[in-house]
Order: sequence, then C-alpha cells, then structure tokens
Amino acid sequence: MIEDPAVSRPGVAPGVYRIDPGATTVRFTTRAVFGLLPVRGSFTVDHGRISITEDIGDCAVEAVIRAASFESGNPQRDEHVRSPDYLDAAVHPEIVFRSRNVGRSADGVSVQGSLTVRGMTRPTVLALGPVVTGDRCLRVRATTGIDRYAFGLTRAKGMTGRHLGITLEVTAVLIGTQALLAG
Repeated sequence: MIEDPAVSRPGVAPGVYRIDPGATTVRFTTRAVFGLLPVRGSFTVDHGRISITEDIGDCAVEAVIRAASFESGNPQRDEHVRSPDYLDAAVHPEIVFRSRNVGRSADGVSVQGSLTVRGMTRPTVLALGPVVTGDRCLRVRATTGIDRYAFGLTRAKGMTGRHLGITLEVTAVLIGTQALLAG
C-alpha cells in the first residue's frame, strides 16, 4: 500500500486505474469582453489511465479529452471555439495530458507533465487534492491554469480571456495491478 499521506489515504491500492468518462468532469473558467464577463464551460474526457505505484515518483497519468466536446452554454461561441480559429477540433480531435513526474510541491502533491492542444505541446503542472477511495475506485480533484497563447490560440485578443483556470474532478476504477498488466 502507498504510505505517502499526501498522495493518498490508506487503502489506495497500487495498480492501474481507468478514468471513468461518465463520472469525470473537466471544467474551465475564464473572462471575456476585456475581462468584464465570466465564461464557464466544460470538456468531456474520452479515456485515460492512472498508474499508482509504491514509489510516488513512478506514478503516471494519461488523459485524453475530446476537443469537439467544448461547451460553454453559448452554441455560437462553442462552434467558433471548435473551429479552425481556435481548437480546430476536426483536424486536432484530441487534447492530451501525459505526466512526466509526480512529486511533492510546496503546496502538496503535483503532477508535472505535458499538455497537447491543437498539435502544440507545453509543460503543465496539476495540483492534486486529497485522493478519496471507494470500492475499487479513486476520486481526486486536480487544478491548473493555462495560457491559451502558449498553444497558439491567439484570436480575439481582449474579447476572449487569455488565461483559463481548469478543474478536473476525476473518478477512476481499478482495472488491474502493474504486474498483471505488464505480463
């Protein structure tokens, strides 16, 4: 069992967990119209895995989000964001996060990795909240902030927020142990 209390509570079994798309949310917040209006929305996770190991440094995460799943409650804006002006979801259907390192930060546990949006990959750090365990599953909240300009999404400066706050509420189900899946 993992003994690092910052990573998990006792009872989180090492193994490979499949991210449950139906029980996982990816939400974002930003500002529009020169920072005057809040914009909130979401994406849908397509699939992903979390590998929990005895050594925190060997843990790994991969998550794939459907770019076409962008929703903000404004159909016209949603279509525009999915278009070639922004995400270009027809050409770049996936937004992918892959971890490089899991470790402690000044604020707790962080997952350093890379985020690929519209074919551009940039470093991204997720800050993790406490891991909650259930019947062969785990739940965790992760937060990060991104600068859309870093991914080449520079249209409508001023009208569309540059910085986005991202909150992930992840539920993952144990599908096997590392040894079983490797063999």
